Amino acid sequence: MGVIGNWFKERLPVSGVELAELTNEPVPNHMRRWWWCLGGTPAYLFVVQIVTGILLAMYYQPAPETAFESVERITNEVNFGWYIRSVHKWAATLMIAAVVLHQMRVYFTAAYRKPREINWMIGMCLLLCTLLLGFTGYSLVFEQLSYWGVTVASNICDTVPVVGGTIKQMLLGGESYNENTISRFFILHAAVLPTLMVMLIALHIAILRLQGISELQFEDEPEEGPKHFDFFPDHLYTELIVGLVLMILLSTLATLYPAGIGTHADPLTTPEHIKPEWFFYPSFLWLKWFPGTVAVLSSGFIVFVMFIWPFIDAMIVKATKYKDFYVWVGIAGVLMLVGMTLWEALH
Repeated sequence: MGVIGNWFKERLPVSGVELAELTNEPVPNHMRRWWWCLGGTPAYLFVVQIVTGILLAMYYQPAPETAFESVERITNEVNFGWYIRSVHKWAATLMIAAVVLHQMRVYFTAAYRKPREINWMIGMCLLLCTLLLGFTGYSLVFEQLSYWGVTVASNICDTVPVVGGTIKQMLLGGESYNENTISRFFILHAAVLPTLMVMLIALHIAILRLQGISELQFEDEPEEGPKHFDFFPDHLYTELIVGLVLMILLSTLATLYPAGIGTHADPLTTPEHIKPEWFFYPSFLWLKWFPGTVAVLSSGFIVFVMFIWPFIDAMIVKATKYKDFYVWVGIAGVLMLVGMTLWEALH
């Protein structure tokens, strides 16, 4: 073992002590509570998505003539194909929920304020990428929901002034759904978006390491005593336990509620009642309330405000000296999102 160790030391001149100092960053006490450190949960689920996605891609055939049949074969014929596909689907659902909850935690603890504005905007990019991954994912099945979801989304893009038509053509590979569309969505889902997310996550973590984690103080914490604990092994063990619980939860959901498959896409038959996945319910309802261009531009404006909220909040605090205005804005936003989601789910 000494010979092997010396061989590695000659080629990788990093001692164990230096490696421990680099990786064993002190972690604030509030992160002992899992619900205050939700960032690791979507990261774990993203890894599950990558692994199961690679396995599914070995059998999936991204073409209008073969997509539905290949998904059907994965679900009904491939050994444990139903399980892999179901874990992939439920991991996507939980990942979206976890990213939303993590962003809410950051918002309501004001962890986006100076000097963390850039990381908030990177988090918003990750949220949008996660939603796009969900959309492009269920668009690959080539069932009625897939086909008409893509058709409606491309028509919505077309209502965007100036660039809308170009975006639509880039997505579809033409003026309407054609033989190139599904392969483009597959490339977006399996290559472009995951690569972009990996880069954003790396940048997110790098900035987090440079700035340090925002610290929260709770009433039940003693005034005296250590304010931090070691990443290794304490926090690492917590993350491993969370990963184990998530894997059990994913397996349970995949077994009890496996991913099904709907009716084959039919361009000649428009479904009477069709809805997107639950995470697009608020947007779907918003499009019902307002005309196309108004709905799209107002949605874009809301997203833009969310991106630059740290700077808007700083101006509000400077002008009013009231630091908790963001809380009321957040409560109103959450109530609106939950209300719109429930309304669309029940109608």
